[in-house]
Amino acid sequence: MPRMTMTAARRELPEAVNKLVYGNGEPIVLSRRGKDLAAIVPIEDLKLIEEFEDRMLSEKAKKALKEKGRIPWGKIKKDLGL
Repeated sequence: MPRMTMTAARRELPEAVNKLVYGNGEPIVLSRRGKDLAAIVPIEDLKLIEEFEDRMLSEKAKKALKEKGRIPWGKIKKDLGL
């Protein structure tokens, strides 16, 4: 996976994005002082990540709804001072 410093990204972002979109589509890891901070990914990859997150949250919500001993919404609001 290609890496790019934040300094280089400031200078070369348009070229890096073009290479990503029209080239091999491989994500680019952005780093600062040797520490990986973020990644530039193709939009298709981002959509897959979002879909995966949605599925995971949906599964967690379904599991939580099946659990016994739910706390009434009124009690939660009262405990939070709402």
